[in-house]
Amino acid sequence: MENSRPLIGIVMDWQEKGSFSPRPHYAIRESYFHAVWAMGGLPVGLPLLADAQQAMLGMVQGIVVPGGDYPSPSRWYGDGHGIGDEHPRTVQNEALIRELLARRMPLLGICAGMQEMVAATGGLLHWRVAESVPNPAPHRSVAPSEVAHPVQVHTGTLLHRLTGKTEFGVNSHHNEGVKTLGEGLQVAATAPDGLIEAVEVVNHPFALGVQWHPEFLLTEADRAIFDGLVMAARAYGPGV
Repeated sequence: MENSRPLIGIVMDWQEKGSFSPRPHYAIRESYFHAVWAMGGLPVGLPLLADAQQAMLGMVQGIVVPGGDYPSPSRWYGDGHGIGDEHPRTVQNEALIRELLARRMPLLGICAGMQEMVAATGGLLHWRVAESVPNPAPHRSVAPSEVAHPVQVHTGTLLHRLTGKTEFGVNSHHNEGVKTLGEGLQVAATAPDGLIEAVEVVNHPFALGVQWHPEFLLTEADRAIFDGLVMAARAYGPGV
């Protein structure tokens, strides 16, 4: 029944100006909403309002932290790259992720969302994968609707249990990548060049980050990821 769908919050991105408006606005691609709905969840966009965070988390049963393209703070890299100022998204999302982990609420981080999971738990990122990884795979594919490279899934992980696969193809569209894991994280999948492609929180019901964009391809494995999120959100129950 439609009213049994768990409410899945999709965190909005923020832009100071752009093609939608010359003034600050929220924005997010519709594919995230379609993927959550297709797998049985009820998607809703969440604004970056710090004062409203507790109220929003009291309503939803799971969260998607999506991809995005925005200036990243230098503390994410530890090597002088990045900017000194904080983008509104980085401040709010890191606090949100730590709150979600404390609540043990289901969380799916996608691309930049996965990188924010790493940063929020104290890990570091590569500034440019193409300059940091020997013989890099094609991580900056221009067509998110196409497979860019395979990932090797670590057995015994949540990702392995969800997909039932040890390898499958993914799309790819990112410059940064994971350099060191944050506290409580473990590797769930890697690219052929060794780059970390998925992370998850140890001893958490569902806290998974993937470096690719499963909402675009929605392969069997990608659908299993969203299905797992929805099932975990349903088990999480009503807002608290």
